[in-house]
Amino acid sequence: MSNHLAISSAAEPLAVPRRVVAKEEVLQYLTFSLGDEVFAMDIRSVREIIQFNAMTIVPLMPEFVRGVINLRGAVVPVIDLKSRFGRAVAQMGKKTCVIIFDVGAEGDKVELGLLVDAVSEVIEITASQIEPPPQFGTTIEREFILGLGKVGSEFIVILEPERALCIDDMAALAAKGHAT
Repeated sequence: MSNHLAISSAAEPLAVPRRVVAKEEVLQYLTFSLGDEVFAMDIRSVREIIQFNAMTIVPLMPEFVRGVINLRGAVVPVIDLKSRFGRAVAQMGKKTCVIIFDVGAEGDKVELGLLVDAVSEVIEITASQIEPPPQFGTTIEREFILGLGKVGSEFIVILEPERALCIDDMAALAAKGHAT
């Protein structure tokens, strides 16, 4: 019985099995605060951040629609995110600002302004760092939450703007408020 050892010549390199590691997609989120809580939303939907200024009050609107602003000739409704989440109306402070973002299906996008207490920073979170929304125990409706982003030892609530700020849902709430 002979044992043959295969020897590779210089012209024929040994095939070394390589472990293929897929690069995980990194997503960017804008973080902002409402009171003591930190929230985030996908930066791709954010158009700009502006300092809070006076706005025009629109009669017969739900409490969470604080008014409209003139943004370079366009009328943009401003949503008080605290109030939209069923909390007290936001109080204006030095860091209060409006996040201008697009909501709605592609081709049917609408600009909205989100009134928040302060904008923090843009952070990067990979898909594996995002946990599904908890079944209970959140301070806002579960359907408004895309997931919980694990950043260090903390979790940041990542909003699902298509649900939390759905134009049709907000219009239905406004109509319901007028019917009572």
